[in-house]
Amino acid sequence: MENQLGKTKDVGFQFGIRKTFSVSSEKVWDFLFSENGLNIWLGKLKNELEIKKEYETENGITGLVRVFKSNSHIRLNWKPVHWENVSTVQIRVIGNQTKATIAIHQEKLLNTEQRNEMKAHWNEIMKKIGAKILI
Repeated sequence: MENQLGKTKDVGFQFGIRKTFSVSSEKVWDFLFSENGLNIWLGKLKNELEIKKEYETENGITGLVRVFKSNSHIRLNWKPVHWENVSTVQIRVIGNQTKATIAIHQEKLLNTEQRNEMKAHWNEIMKKIGAKILI
């Protein structure tokens, strides 16, 4: 049996992306959780994003915020309306006063097709974040 790209032993398929920006980690974090930032990476929310609470976006993504550590990371369940499964997304901001890395990791994807869908999605999201964060 051959290895499949992104296949894990325990959590199905996964995908991760990292990008470093020449701005402080605090600025990056504040942007990601501003209305504009949330609209880019999560979608326009129908309700507040709160720890241990379910959320829903106007474009049909639903989930539950599992972990929220300010200026560090968020971990949440993530399910688009057209999926039968629920995945897990973690967004982490690592850095200092002069540069910051955004690390996005998604696991519990069903197969290669879903991984490729999310790879294209998160690459586009990272481009949009980069275009806004450097302004």
